[in-house]
Amino acid sequence: MGRCEPRIISLCCLLIFGCWQAAAVEMQVEPEVNGVVGDDATLRCTFRSTSPVTGRLSVDWTYRPVDGEASHSFFYYQSKAFPQTEGLFKDRVSWQGDVNRGDASLQLRNLTLNDNGTFICTVRNPPDVHGNVAKTVLTVTPRGNPIRITEFFLLAGLVLLPSALVVLVLLVRMGCNNGILGRRKTHVLKRSPIEASDGTQILRRPCMPCRGGNLK
Repeated sequence: MGRCEPRIISLCCLLIFGCWQAAAVEMQVEPEVNGVVGDDATLRCTFRSTSPVTGRLSVDWTYRPVDGEASHSFFYYQSKAFPQTEGLFKDRVSWQGDVNRGDASLQLRNLTLNDNGTFICTVRNPPDVHGNVAKTVLTVTPRGNPIRITEFFLLAGLVLLPSALVVLVLLVRMGCNNGILGRRKTHVLKRSPIEASDGTQILRRPCMPCRGGNLK
């Protein structure tokens, strides 16, 4: 009988380990969520339990800031929501989940730069009280210029505008050259060989052949 005890102990351990694995809650969240100061952000958390959902199911959201401070709970749900009544998230958290559909999501309103950090969703549905660690990293950035530069305006500013300026300069130079040539052509007159430089005409008599050596 003593030889069977180790096998019995091993079998019991396997059964206990198998029950622990079966009584686990699987949670899924978005690894990263981005937001802008003043906007709202949804912290999504879905879960799957091997046991039916009952009134004993609880949802606990905790927050760990980026400065390394200890994490703390700011939202709790069990049959109804219990949001934080003081602190950083006071009056800014609303329940968006539906536990009957495996949803334990939250909405965080009016984001601030102090909201940057890690949010952890924990769901317990007895006897399923163990599960994976579901973490979401929230990154909040300042609000920029409301007039956003689109790709079209960027292309126009970097390519089209300089090209248009080059074409305009070439057209102006060509126009100036054509104007000067036109003026030169209009002012240059074709002079007759019988005109003097001062504009007076010189009458030339035809050359008569000499009949003799001397003229009488």
